Amino acid sequence: MSILKPMGLITNRIKENRSDIVRYNHAPRFAPAGQSTQMIVGATPDTDYQILNLTEGLYRKYALKRVFFSAYTPVVEDSLLPALDTKPPLLREHRLYQADWLLRFYGFKANELLDEAVPNFNPLLDPKCSWAVNHREQFPVEINRAPYEMLLRVPGIGVRSAQRIVKARRAGSLDFHALKKLGVVLKRAQFFITCKDKPLEGLKVSEHTLLRSLMSGQELAPNQPPQVEQLTLFDDFNLSALPAAGGWDLLKKGAKA
Repeated sequence: MSILKPMGLITNRIKENRSDIVRYNHAPRFAPAGQSTQMIVGATPDTDYQILNLTEGLYRKYALKRVFFSAYTPVVEDSLLPALDTKPPLLREHRLYQADWLLRFYGFKANELLDEAVPNFNPLLDPKCSWAVNHREQFPVEINRAPYEMLLRVPGIGVRSAQRIVKARRAGSLDFHALKKLGVVLKRAQFFITCKDKPLEGLKVSEHTLLRSLMSGQELAPNQPPQVEQLTLFDDFNLSALPAAGGWDLLKKGAKA
């Protein structure tokens, strides 16, 4: 952790520079873009819980702009490192980026998303959906009354759509049709919300339909690892073939953990 000392010095210098700018109009800015760092994922046995807790601590203590994650790609043979034929954990990197987004913009804490009992993210569900499935007692959320902070926790509702909901409902009650116009992804949100205290008409909630609706993206064959390719920030996988080979057992195990 020798890197933490220089990070602390940079943080203090940024704070000092802010007061200098207040006093002197022409004072040069120190590190105007802020401070960021990067974590290599998969080179050590650290769990997602450990990585996310460290990430949260860095944001809180050092006021970092960003924490970046990079899947480890073996390039040298070393007894302390994964074997050269180990695939880069790109899906794990992707889940950590999604969780980082929840920390920075959605009001989540690291210990809400993971704990020592469940130290790693479910590979088949994004962290927000996994949290919602594990906290069904907090749902459904009534769209026309729920506070902004709770709207952010509903799968299918992002920061922008939550802001639109709060603004739009000042003019009148919202229904499911209005939510779709506001950018809500009803395929996911429908299981966790009501409008005017009523669920979506005709909605049938079962474990199968719930979990299947929370997965999206390209097909991923059961019992096979995903192809190694770069992922964009919020792409997901569509695991439509899972039921054919017992994949649902893996998903339900992760969702109920």
